Amino acid sequence: MNIPYLSLRSILAKPLSSFLSWLLLAFGVTVVLLILLVSKELENEISKNTKGVDLVIGAKGSPLQLILANIFHVDFPTGNINLKEAVEVSHSRYIGEVIPLSLGDSYAGYRIVGTTDAYAALYGAELTMGEWFHEPMQVVVGALAAEKLNLRLGDTFESQHGLSEDGEAHESEPFVVAGIMSLSNTVLDKLILTGVASIWQVHGHEEVHELHEEDSLVSIDHWGLTVTQEQYEEEQITALLVKYRSPMGAVMLPRAINGESSMQAASPAFETARLFNIIGVGIQVLNILGVMIIAISAVSVFIALLNSLKDRKYDIAIMRSMGATRSQILLHILFEGLMITFVGAISGLLIAHGVVYAMASSLEGINPRTFYFINEEWIVLFGCLLIGLLASVIPAVLAYKTDISETLAKG
Repeated sequence: MNIPYLSLRSILAKPLSSFLSWLLLAFGVTVVLLILLVSKELENEISKNTKGVDLVIGAKGSPLQLILANIFHVDFPTGNINLKEAVEVSHSRYIGEVIPLSLGDSYAGYRIVGTTDAYAALYGAELTMGEWFHEPMQVVVGALAAEKLNLRLGDTFESQHGLSEDGEAHESEPFVVAGIMSLSNTVLDKLILTGVASIWQVHGHEEVHELHEEDSLVSIDHWGLTVTQEQYEEEQITALLVKYRSPMGAVMLPRAINGESSMQAASPAFETARLFNIIGVGIQVLNILGVMIIAISAVSVFIALLNSLKDRKYDIAIMRSMGATRSQILLHILFEGLMITFVGAISGLLIAHGVVYAMASSLEGINPRTFYFINEEWIVLFGCLLIGLLASVIPAVLAYKTDISETLAKG
């Protein structure tokens, strides 16, 4: 007896109830897996973009805004900090590495970041062509930004104040493209990098490279800057990305900065965890909804098999009289329930991955991955098969106990 074939024929014989059971299960699995996949993708993106950054130091305000603006570049900065104070903090014995950021301008909606080569090195960025910015007003463009803006080596453009394309243009100080980065699947892909001095120059500040012998100069070696004493005391940057020298820095540095300076320090790990806690309630509600839908689908499978069994008692008695054993009848019903749940679970898995792929493809800077699995998916799939098995047990046992003579006598 070909049990899988018979089970398939039984499912196709009642298309409406089978379709409803499949649809409910597929939808429930899609909801649960979609939440799991999006959460995992979000965690991966956060992990990639916060790699090597233990602390962000910037102007006082919202710590979460400070992280979003200076690491993920999806919000406005909380303000600027004094250059002198920032440099003095960077000499702390608790700091191993520090990267300055100067924000405020953009080009066609893509943020321009004043920084050093160390910022690109933080994400392991490489150039596909050209060279890194070494002179004022040179820029290196991220892969996605270069593609969208159609920028090539030697091209020039004027930046706008703020992040809006309608911002005031700095027409007197055009940038020139010196290099283009390869795709890194990090925030760098959507950024335009230049030196900190170029940001100052665009805003009409004294050009750093035009220094005079009588000027009292201050050299900021690890940032590649030489400024006058006046600039050192008056210029500003937006933030510092900090890597601790030792674990003791996590204990001492934030407390010292937040309590003894005009700046604030925020931990990317802490703030992103807080963000997950904020959206965690909504995720839990959706997960509960998905589990409830899966449970309803199990009830649907149970009812479908039970109703089908009442209509097939005579067929089952005929099968028994032709040599089918009780065990084969039991397996036939169990296999029918498992086939419905298996197809529903696999359908939900494919739909969830398809939706995640479509969402990732529509977002710049995220590399969509179609065929990748997380451990939780196997748990969901196994749980669905277990639910299908449990939903099939009672109908299968009833079929197992079918009395041949009595059923045939009733005709």
